[in-house]
Amino acid sequence: MLPTVAGPIGIFDSGYGGLTVLDGIRRLLPAYDYLYLGDNARAPYGPRSFDVVYEFTRQAVVRMFEMGCHLVILGCNTASAKALRSIQQNDLPHIDPRRRVLGIIRPTAEVIGSLTKTRHVGLLATEGTIKSESYTLEIQKFNPEIKVAGVACPFWVPLVEYNEADGPGADYFVKKRIDQLLALDPQIDAVILGCTHYPLLMPKIRKYMPSHIRIIPQGNYVANSLQQYLQRHPQIEELCSKGGTTRYLTTENPEKFKESAQTFLHEPIEVESIALGNYL
Repeated sequence: MLPTVAGPIGIFDSGYGGLTVLDGIRRLLPAYDYLYLGDNARAPYGPRSFDVVYEFTRQAVVRMFEMGCHLVILGCNTASAKALRSIQQNDLPHIDPRRRVLGIIRPTAEVIGSLTKTRHVGLLATEGTIKSESYTLEIQKFNPEIKVAGVACPFWVPLVEYNEADGPGADYFVKKRIDQLLALDPQIDAVILGCTHYPLLMPKIRKYMPSHIRIIPQGNYVANSLQQYLQRHPQIEELCSKGGTTRYLTTENPEKFKESAQTFLHEPIEVESIALGNYL
């Protein structure tokens, strides 16, 4: 059962992309403590099966609970699409029904209706997120009339993680996927960046996206949704410690994580190594 000691808000991602979510949350809610865990050694999650993503994500969530988190946010679209519902429905009742795990797909789905006039929305995401159809399902819960067209962008994450987001090679891959998306549905007037890495490609995306189309990164919407969630659930908010600190953990080499994280955070950080199950 939940201990009475308050702990940090957990942010989990398969790699570095969740740092864009963490950054948005910290800007809005700087008073809280945060624990970030990147499963970099087993990234990327996008091409992996539902069962593998679920198991990896469950391992991470359990470990973050053990480290004092009462609330964990899956700052990874693939984990949110493939693992969130199973963890919420099947695992939390046995671990501790008062713990909470939230995803990052629903916050965008809740607001997308106010961001599109044509009711035609595009989605750029990983293969796993596209195949799950999680965005379509969530969006149509709130706005059944909205049509969602999605395109997987398999090379976008490596472009970011290998610091090639600003390089000339990125132009080809970004333009190709945007053209493919708009060919699927020329009526699109809003495009969701359904992977937390993709905001780092924003200059290229803006370059090739028609100016009338609204580009929607997730960070601010997730932060606003978390703020509202904590206001609605004071019993959870009371268990979130407030020291303004952030602790970083990775299943990869800490020095490698530290170097790459600079691209996302633009500040020096200290990183610790942690092990999570087998490296499949």
